[in-house]
Parts: sequence; structure tokens; C-alpha cells
Amino acid sequence: MSSHVVANNQPYDQVIIDIVDYALNYEIKSPVAYQTAWSSFLDTVGCGLESLEYEACRKLLGPVVPGLTFENGVKVPGTTYVLDPVQGAFNIGAMIRWLDFNDTWLAAEWGHPSDNLGGILATADWLSRTTDKKFTIKDVLTAMIKAHEIQGCIALENSFNKVGLDHVILVKVASTAVVAQMMGLTRDQALAAVSLAWIDGHSLRIYRHFPNAGSRKSWAAGDATARAVRLALMAQAGEMGYPSALTAKTWGFYDVSFKGQPFKFQRPYSSYVMENVLFKISFPAEFHSQTAVEAAMTIYQQMQAAGKTSDDIKKITIRTHEACIRIIDKKGPLTNFADRDHCIQYMVAVPFVFGRLTARDYEDDIAADPRIDALREKIVCVEDTGYSADYHDPEKRSIANAVTVEFNDGRVFDEVAVEYPLGHARRRVEGIPMLIEKYKINLARIYDADKQKKIADLCLDYDKLAATPVNEFMDLMAL
Repeated sequence: MSSHVVANNQPYDQVIIDIVDYALNYEIKSPVAYQTAWSSFLDTVGCGLESLEYEACRKLLGPVVPGLTFENGVKVPGTTYVLDPVQGAFNIGAMIRWLDFNDTWLAAEWGHPSDNLGGILATADWLSRTTDKKFTIKDVLTAMIKAHEIQGCIALENSFNKVGLDHVILVKVASTAVVAQMMGLTRDQALAAVSLAWIDGHSLRIYRHFPNAGSRKSWAAGDATARAVRLALMAQAGEMGYPSALTAKTWGFYDVSFKGQPFKFQRPYSSYVMENVLFKISFPAEFHSQTAVEAAMTIYQQMQAAGKTSDDIKKITIRTHEACIRIIDKKGPLTNFADRDHCIQYMVAVPFVFGRLTARDYEDDIAADPRIDALREKIVCVEDTGYSADYHDPEKRSIANAVTVEFNDGRVFDEVAVEYPLGHARRRVEGIPMLIEKYKINLARIYDADKQKKIADLCLDYDKLAATPVNEFMDLMAL
């Protein structure tokens, strides 16, 4: 058997070409995109710091095997770890995603574009320490905008969940493209890298759904962005690409994994996704429930004024959109954190019982309170086709929920409807100050007061932060 393989000279699929040419050549000019990327960067790093409070996350961090050390490697914020770029990407990516609290994109496919920061930040830090490529945080923001755009534009019209694939496939593809550019790969090498990403083994969504919902959903994106760094390194080393990775008959991605259907596109790549990305500000909850939880909190305040508790509730009706029903409308037992933060009944019940919803409220001790499951059984979701249409409307992109509560004494409170969550582009002015406060709270989880101030003084000054070398920023964030 010969080990000699001749490179394939056929033209690459146009989808792969468009991704690579955008990643390598497009110039981001939108001030709104950069301002939003700044907010996303701070929030994403902060979400990673909060995850360090959870042993389930911490136990997966560090080198591949205990004791491995690296000189001039990637530093992991909030830890003492110094790692190779692939494992660094996994660590940062897993931290970012662990609590389901970083930014979100909702369309035919949903996902969390800031998951790509794991690969971006690890690559920038490693290259800055070991090569003559010196990256600033402005370069990281540019890479974030492009990764957001690649992931988000593919997601607009193409549903991977409907064929059983997890959305982290798009993290792998987007991260591969942008880190290929950061590494200085040639166009041919970048094309090869992205083709490798499309034909790679892809995660099934099984770990996000009953009866198998589990903690892999919290590290799957870290795995995807780390795999992207690995594939880009392989392409840089000369590994061949596969030009018809998507379109090849029988064996290509479309035929094998997408029911033979080619991708559809609503718009060309620019900076639309970053400009319209959704922030999770109020609640660490799956995004389709954010407005329902906000409505529940409003009604809870009304209940307190009326002297009512969750025990007085007879029925709760949630008027919602189709995607919410498909993803997080759950009955029956919820066995773990991952199950609970993807159940709208649970996420609405907790505010009615406790008047809050925090990451801690998904833990076993809180879930054991019998009032939560009793109330879950009284919650019904009903689709509003208008809400479903507005969810997909590119001019609206609403994530609407409306909540009505009926009490045992026959009283019914007025329905509370919330179309746009606090983190929506339409509520940026209201939301960003709260996003900054969220970041400060997360800094306080890890650092002493002096270091908190030093980090905040840097990070809340856009011009100063943008000009900061990545390795200096990572030194500051390490322990």
C-alpha cells in the first residue's frame, strides 16, 4: 500500500472559497461591530471566570495529562495553567461555554459565536509569545467579528439541529478559518483547513436533549474550537485539502449529513452578526427562555404585592415561538444541571418560587425543592405563529414570550409579554451598563481588589485595551 497521496487539483466548493476569502481578505470597517465586539470580549472572558467556581468545569482544565508543562505557551485566564495552543483553546473555550451565559445567535440554527474566542485567544497568545507575529486585542476583536459572521451567516438559513448535528460544527468551521488567517496560512492552506473542518467528525446533539442531556454540552464548543486550531496547524504543515468536501456525490457533507441539500444564504459575509448578536445579561438561561424568565420576574413582583406565592398558582401559560417549544419545552424528570438549564418550565418555575434565577439554581440542592417540580407540571407552552415569524424576520429577530398566570382562587393576572430580551440589539443602551456590571462581578470572583481595579481600568478603556498586546493581557488575567 503506497503512502504517497497526490493533492487534488479540482476547484474548491464555492462555500469554502467564500469563507476563506472573507477570513483572509475582508476589511472590517463598522464602528458598531467593533464596539459590540468589545462588549462581547469582556462578557465572554467574564463568563469563563465565573465557570471557575464550578468543580465540574475545573476538573477538565489544565494540560492533556497532569504534569505537562510548556514554555511560552498559552495562559488560561483565572488559572496558573500554561498550555499548548490546542489545549489552551479547549480550556478557554470550555470555560466560556460552561454556564451557558455567553452571547447567542438565533436563526434557523442557533449557537454562541463567542465560543470561537477559545481558539482565537489561544492562537493570538501563543503566536505573540513564540513568533514575530504580535497581536493586539484589536486583532482579537477583528477575528471575533469574522468568526461571528461566518458562524452566524451560515446559521441564518441552515438548520443543523434538524439533521441531528450540534451547532458546534459551525464553531469548528469559523474558528478554523480565522485562526488560519491569524497563523498566516496561504490561501491554499486555508482552503485545505476549512475543507478538513467540514469533513471532520461532527458532534451529535444527543447531549442536549432528554433523556441524554449532560455536561458535554458545556465543553463541546471548547472541543470544537480546539479542533479548529489543530486542523489549521495540520494544513500549515502541508496536509492536503478536499475541494468537494461539501458537494461530492454520496460521500460529501451535503449527501451524508444534510439530506442532500446545499446550504442557503441570506446575505454575504460582512459584520451583520456581531452588530446584532444577543447578550445574556439578566439570566444564565438558554436564550429562547430569556424573555419568559423576564416576564416571570415581573409577575413575581406583582404576586408579592398581592400576597401570593407559587403555592397559589393553578396554571401558567407561556405563549411562545416554535423554536422554544422544539428545544426547551420539557416534561418529566430532570437529572442534572444541563437538563435543567434547557427546560423552560424549570427556568420559569424558579423565579416564581424564589424570585431569582442564577447558575446556582440549576444545582441538585435547589432542584430538590418540591415546589419547583410541582409548578413545572402546571406550565404549558403554546405556539404563537406570529412570534415564530418574528423570530426569523431579519429586521426583528425577536425572541418573544408572553406569560399568563391563573391562581387557585380564580384570579388571572394580565399577561406579561416581552418581545426582545435585555441583551438584544434593540435594547443595547439599556443593556450594556448591566453587561459591564456583570463583568465586574465576575472579576471579583477571582481577583483581589487591586487587581480587579487594574483589569477594569484597562478593559473599560476601549482605546487602551485595543492597543494592548495579547500576551500582556493574558499575563494580567493569569494567576
